[in-house]
Amino acid sequence: MPSRKGADHVWGYKKKVNNIVRNVEFHVLDEEKIKKIHEKSLYIMENIGMRVGGERAVELLTGHGARIGKDGLMRISAGMVAKALESAPKKLVLYNRSGEEAMVVDSEKNQVYFGTHSDQLEIVDPSDGGVRKFLKKDVAAMCRIADALPNIHFVLSVGMTADVNPRVQTQSTFIETLRHFSKTINFSSNSVDSLKDCLNIAADFAGGMQKLQEKPFIFYYCEPIPPLTHPPDSTEKAYISAENRIPLIYMPYCMMGGTSPVNLATTLAQSNAEVLFGLVLSQLVSEGAPFIYGAMPSILDMRTTIGSYAAPEFHLCVAAMADLAAYYGLPFYGTAGCSDAKAVDEQSVSEVAFQILSTMLSKANLVHDVGVLDHCNNVSPEMVVLANEIIESLKYYTRGIDAGEDDFVLDLVEKVGPGGHYIDEMHTLENFRQVWYPEIFSREKVTGPGSTIKQKIRQKIKGILENGAGRALEQGQAEALDEWEKRLGL
Repeated sequence: MPSRKGADHVWGYKKKVNNIVRNVEFHVLDEEKIKKIHEKSLYIMENIGMRVGGERAVELLTGHGARIGKDGLMRISAGMVAKALESAPKKLVLYNRSGEEAMVVDSEKNQVYFGTHSDQLEIVDPSDGGVRKFLKKDVAAMCRIADALPNIHFVLSVGMTADVNPRVQTQSTFIETLRHFSKTINFSSNSVDSLKDCLNIAADFAGGMQKLQEKPFIFYYCEPIPPLTHPPDSTEKAYISAENRIPLIYMPYCMMGGTSPVNLATTLAQSNAEVLFGLVLSQLVSEGAPFIYGAMPSILDMRTTIGSYAAPEFHLCVAAMADLAAYYGLPFYGTAGCSDAKAVDEQSVSEVAFQILSTMLSKANLVHDVGVLDHCNNVSPEMVVLANEIIESLKYYTRGIDAGEDDFVLDLVEKVGPGGHYIDEMHTLENFRQVWYPEIFSREKVTGPGSTIKQKIRQKIKGILENGAGRALEQGQAEALDEWEKRLGL
């Protein structure tokens, strides 16, 4: 019976509410453009060259065919790139803190997962909307909020807490994130030594490095410096991640007019060359090491001299780079849900909603910076909650429309007939949940003066923070973290 088929569809969909289905065709680059950008990227790598630092990286690359010219720049051949593309895994599985499968990145399924920061330089305090320095206590709050939101799949642990010694900020934040966040953790580090510490902390937490490698619940974020510069810290961090076989993101952030040309195609080729360098290095360190393609090609705003996190060109280029990554069959790490505005206001909501739609239509897989405002200076828990609602609504857009022979219910149309209605039909009862019903946004027919959105968001945050500490740590995990805190003097 057609009405029953519809009910099966909706209940199957509701059971997978955390999955984002992409059934709407979208791309920025066609195959011809992708091949041309790839060709120009190889020209940059083979003929223009890059400045590469780090003794281990330079020795490894030159030992496998890279050339350093009299100008001190390194040239990498197309053959080295092709070999790296062939050996890099095309599927990535990330786990949660308990070792359960959490995120599957597969170019065929084209899934997308969103993440936010567990710390930033500043925080927009959800209690009063004021901006203040980010403190250690805020790590736990951000993690617990993100843990409770179904459309936030990971957090990014950085290490910028104002009340912690900078020498151990990365380690302190990483430990706090492990304590209070049960999903997958993306992290970066202030130094090479702090990266080593975090890997050892995660290994002790998991019960050994082998167990961590078998079921990674962490993945690492690393950047070169555009244009075409890979400093010693970046290459060494990439080297350490690859040799430990921890999933590595290598992600240039360039600004057109500052660190790349004010030319979209050339900026894409430059960024692509910078990412492909990271890929080549990781695969030479450890063939088959998990690698995640990342890119943030934005603009330098000449009026304010800032790199914009919300420029339309930025998110057009991010979607284009996702097309490139998909062409290579590599997981893609993107950016969305952020704003150049300093608070949750008309500008930030507009920018966040547009970016989330763009990235959900694109081929991005892992998407960070949800809730980041003021061109990456602060993070807003309120915006994270609001973005969760926006993502939920857009799931109903990106799942598209089925129009096969069995997807129509013309017998129902015939039964109701002209001038009738569907309100009391069983088909309506079985299928009305197929549409989206907001939790925070309002569709009330009669409303009072003013908006209640912020009030609802703050009430949700308050409820999350007051209702317990989230998922408990398993036996031995808390002790491992306590031991590391003592060792680091935290």
